[in-house]
Amino acid sequence: MTRYVLRRLLQLIPVFFGTTFLIYVLVWAVPGDPFSGKCGQTACPPAYIALMTEKFHLDDNIFVQYVKYLGSLFTGDWGETFNGTSVGELIATSYPITLRLAVIAVAIEAVIGLTAGVLTGLRGKGFLDNLVLVSTTFLISLPVFVTAIVLQLALGGNGLGWIEASVSDDPGIGELIVPGIALGSLSMAYVARLARTSIAENRRADYVRTAIAKGQPQSRVVLVHLLRNSVIPVLTFLGTDLGALMGGAIVTEGVFNINGLGGLIFRGIQNRESATVVGVVVLLVLVYLLMSLVVDLLYAVLDPRIRYD
Repeated sequence: MTRYVLRRLLQLIPVFFGTTFLIYVLVWAVPGDPFSGKCGQTACPPAYIALMTEKFHLDDNIFVQYVKYLGSLFTGDWGETFNGTSVGELIATSYPITLRLAVIAVAIEAVIGLTAGVLTGLRGKGFLDNLVLVSTTFLISLPVFVTAIVLQLALGGNGLGWIEASVSDDPGIGELIVPGIALGSLSMAYVARLARTSIAENRRADYVRTAIAKGQPQSRVVLVHLLRNSVIPVLTFLGTDLGALMGGAIVTEGVFNINGLGGLIFRGIQNRESATVVGVVVLLVLVYLLMSLVVDLLYAVLDPRIRYD
């Protein structure tokens, strides 16, 4: 296992450099004047442009810029915006909120999606199966922002009055449950369908029939044999979905006025703050790489047939 972990960590190194370089090039190589609008209605003075050009190494070619950026990143310096604000401080303020929101969304989609998928996969055709299929199809067809707005109107002050229309500056878990449902609604539908298909396929497998023939209790057959093997594709989806939800929370955070990474990256794109955009996306790349490693290691825990030598 130790050798496998080391090998996987080494494999992540070229992936990290490749993805971050591509992101850096796409962000900083965007055509246009990077200083447009930075000085109000008037054009920026030459002295300011010269200072910013030197500060962000814009006179160097893109490869040299990237190497210098990595050098600063590895020392803990995430860069600065054009107005001198530390990108690291901006991320440190926004990251915990988005992480809580994404974890809540993953937990909701895992619990509800897995439960619905397992029940329908075990029972087969029937009312519950049709209900889950119709419900998941409905959720898949709805954009996330529509689900978020509907939940806000139905549960907010204009509806049942259970939640506030906007969350606080530092929201707790309770305030993020409804936004988490909205954010994870689409993935929850996919988890339910994926679990349903996997359970229905594996319940006809030889090892399940053997366990039943040996007289093992139904609960043990389902939990120990059937569910452990069927949950692997679902686990893969959930593991990679954490990074996707953190990066895709822009709309949900906007609807509920959440000061997270989504709003930070949106403002960075809108104001052409390239350092902010690159910093946030690099962080999301690290989350993706870490979660992919964790998922690979969990495979051996869930499926005894998988061994890492």
